[in-house]
Amino acid sequence: MLDHLIRRATVVDGTGSSPYTADVGIRDGRIASIDTGTVKAGRIGERARSEEDAHGLVLAPGFIDPHTHYDAQLFWDPYATPSMAHGVTTVLGGNCGFSLAPLRAADADYTRRMMSKVEGMSLAALEQGAPWDWSSFGDYLAALDGRTAVNAGFMAGHCALRRHAMGPAALGGIPDDEQLRAMETRLHEALEAGAWGLSTTRSTTHTDGDGNPVASRHARPEELLALCRVVGEHPGTQLEAIVPGCLGRFTDEETRLLTAMSTAAGRPVNWNVLTIDAARPEAVAHQLATGERARADGGRVVALTMPILTPMNMSLGSFCALNLIPGWGEILALPVPRRIDRLRQPAVQQELLRRARSEEAGVFRRLADFARYVIGDTYAKENDGLTGRVVADIAAERGLDPFDCLVEICAADELRTVLWPMPTDNDPASWELRRRTWHHPDVLLGGSDAGAHLDRMCGAPYPTRFLGDCLRGRRLVPLEQAVRMLTDDPARLFGLRERGRIAKGWWADLVLFDPLRIDAGAATLVHDLPGAAARLDSRAVGVVSVRVNGVETVRHDVLTGAVPGVVLRSGRDTETVSTGAGGQDASPTSAQAQF
Repeated sequence: MLDHLIRRATVVDGTGSSPYTADVGIRDGRIASIDTGTVKAGRIGERARSEEDAHGLVLAPGFIDPHTHYDAQLFWDPYATPSMAHGVTTVLGGNCGFSLAPLRAADADYTRRMMSKVEGMSLAALEQGAPWDWSSFGDYLAALDGRTAVNAGFMAGHCALRRHAMGPAALGGIPDDEQLRAMETRLHEALEAGAWGLSTTRSTTHTDGDGNPVASRHARPEELLALCRVVGEHPGTQLEAIVPGCLGRFTDEETRLLTAMSTAAGRPVNWNVLTIDAARPEAVAHQLATGERARADGGRVVALTMPILTPMNMSLGSFCALNLIPGWGEILALPVPRRIDRLRQPAVQQELLRRARSEEAGVFRRLADFARYVIGDTYAKENDGLTGRVVADIAAERGLDPFDCLVEICAADELRTVLWPMPTDNDPASWELRRRTWHHPDVLLGGSDAGAHLDRMCGAPYPTRFLGDCLRGRRLVPLEQAVRMLTDDPARLFGLRERGRIAKGWWADLVLFDPLRIDAGAATLVHDLPGAAARLDSRAVGVVSVRVNGVETVRHDVLTGAVPGVVLRSGRDTETVSTGAGGQDASPTSAQAQF
């Protein structure tokens, strides 16, 4: 007898094939039957303990989010909200060089403060919501075993490895031979325990709780390549890397480094995030040329890109994307009274605008059109009625420059005003460029950062919003291709065994949705984190059911309380996705030789 039977569903199986109608049976966590005959003949077919009629609904594989930071949140929120409600059944954490293990007890406070700063997580939630009683990477994975509703895999972060091997000297120091061997040993142990691979960052935007560059930013290429060779010794592993050029343009040196990392390990390396804007189409071609260089040298470099525009909450009073513009961080880090005084000075305003509009600002130049900002929540009486209004209109009424006007509004609120920058790349040409780019072999949809920057952005709902747009909006991609991009494509890149498709014998990670309604609600601020800290949440629309390993976890946007998820371990749950570089025994390529 089947555990559950979904009758008359429109199956979009993840392979890109045309939809078809079938009864899908589940037994022992797997897809036991896919029967199109009973549907056509009207027969009863197999018996099941429970069943549902899914006529008019789409049944798809569970969505796979390749770039999240749920590493801590899963301890207090096993449902990975809001991702799971939007059909995500598998998440990958430990990205950007930031994992929570290996960990020395003495470094727990440093790690919490770093994660709070660099990934925008509530420090109170980190302190109160997780036990912080693990040491090795295996201990960390074991602490999550059996307590998650989603499937979850984790990369070993370069910052944690460096801190464990070098202590405080990880900031600014170069490892001696013993320390490098210790780093390699900890990485071997993490990979043997099930880490999916190595993640690292060299991004100038990544600083710790004290404002210092995070540990991996101090590593020389030879250290990084030594760790990549360790990854190549373990099956089912990957690489993930962030370099400064990810947010602008890769330099030749960065292209060589990413290529050398991939060929040293014999594994794909993915990076986050490819920005697509028709105003700068040459930038997309330039970034993707790195993947072409890697392929020529026997490696593979894959760009993650989001299929939606993710709205952001910002303010001049809290750390946000504006802090990452060169020259802005120093001003926005001042105490609020001094910050207001400096922001009101015309010379300071002119310099800030110059820096925001310069080449050095990279992708953050998109934030420099302050006339297009919309005012969100306000707090002072003099700002009554401004919520929802565009700064350009308010500035015209007041006879002020838009940025000066914005500063005055925020100053009245003691900088608590919520600001919504309107995207500059929401034009038909940019969407057409995205459509073409999504089909590139070195591009993967993802990059939500779910679990991070909680009070500023909410990228987790991208699967439902994307599908809604494909079905009833711009219709840039047919449904079967859109589903494949969210399921089988990431599953194959990461070598997931028997996940990402609806196929007999494969794991029953499934999402059932109404194609006439599928979408994501607006992001709203809720205070449900440990310590009553705030985060942005978004309700799913049109998702009827989510199943993880055959067990229902969501029904009509309501959690069932079941926790059937698995901590996915490399080698056991993933297979090796080779680049053809030959792994650790390969001869150094020309790119590696340049380091």
